[in-house]
Amino acid sequence: MRTAFIQTLLELAQNDPRIVLIVGDLGFGVVTPFMEKLPQQFINAGVAEQNMTGIAAGMALSGKIAFTYSIANFPVLRCLEQIRNDVCYHKANVRIVAIGGGMTYGSLGPSHHATEDIAMMRALPDMLVVCPGDPLEARLATQALIDYQGPAFLRIGRAGEPQVHKSMPEFKLGKAITLRPGRDITLISTGGMLANTVAAAQMLSDAGVEVQVLSMHTVKPLDTAAVLAAARNTLAIFTVEEHSIIGGLGGAVAEVIAESGVYPKLFKRIGLDSTFSSIVGDQSYLLQQYGLSPEGIVNTVEVALEAAKFH
Repeated sequence: MRTAFIQTLLELAQNDPRIVLIVGDLGFGVVTPFMEKLPQQFINAGVAEQNMTGIAAGMALSGKIAFTYSIANFPVLRCLEQIRNDVCYHKANVRIVAIGGGMTYGSLGPSHHATEDIAMMRALPDMLVVCPGDPLEARLATQALIDYQGPAFLRIGRAGEPQVHKSMPEFKLGKAITLRPGRDITLISTGGMLANTVAAAQMLSDAGVEVQVLSMHTVKPLDTAAVLAAARNTLAIFTVEEHSIIGGLGGAVAEVIAESGVYPKLFKRIGLDSTFSSIVGDQSYLLQQYGLSPEGIVNTVEVALEAAKFH
C-alpha cells in the first residue's frame, strides 16, 4: 500500500504544484523518487513531527495540499495537539499519512504499533478518516484526497499487502465497497484486514455460511446506509480491524446500530483488546496470536454463532 500511495502521489504532484510531501526523516527507500523529481514540492522536517504538522498547516493555509508522512504513531500521537489546533481548527487541507497501521511494525513493539489512531482521529472535528483495504484502494483513496476539502487521515500498510479486488471498484469517500454478497452474516473490514476477512469469508462459505463482505475504507464519515442494510438483511454483523475494539470501526458501527434502533440478531467486534502487546513477533505472527488471521476470524464467528443458537 505504501508504494501505491507514493507512486500515485508522485503522478498527481507532477501535474499539480499545490501538492507537497513533508516527511519526518524516514522512508527514503520509497520517497526518494518524489524527492528527486519534485524537490520544490518535498520537505524533510526531520524527527520533529510537531514542526512537520505546523509546516503542513501553514502551507495548506497558503493554498497547498500538504501530505505529512511517517511511521504509524509518529505523525499522530507525537503531534496530536498540532493536528487538533493547527489543522482541524482551521479546516486546513492537510493529509496525515500513517504508514504501517496496526501491528505492521510488529517486532519493534508497542511504541511502533498503531492501535489507537483511528479512535483518536475519529474524535477530532472535521477530520476525514480513510483506511484503504489493499493497494488498489490506497491508490484510489490518494486520488480522492486531492479534491477533498479539509483535514484527512490516511492509514495504510507498509509493503507486501495483496491486491484483493479483482477489478476496479467504484470508490467514493464515505461509501463502503461490497466485495461479496451474503444473506447470513456480514463481515465489515477496514484497512489491512481486508485480505484476511475475504479469506475468512471463503472459509465460512465453504462451511455453509453465506457471508457478505464490506470494505469500509472510510471510517469517518461512516457509510451508515450500508451498516443499516446489513443489520436489516443479515442475521449478524462482525467488524474486523487491526486496531483496538474501543473507538475504531467496531465502535463506529455500534454507534450507528444503537442509535438507529435497527438491530441485527448478533453484533460483535473483532479486533484488539485495550492493552499493549506483550508478544514479540512479526505482523503475521501477531495477527495469529490475537485472533486476526483468517482462521482466527472464522473461529470467533463460529463461536459467536453457536452461542447465539441461530446457526
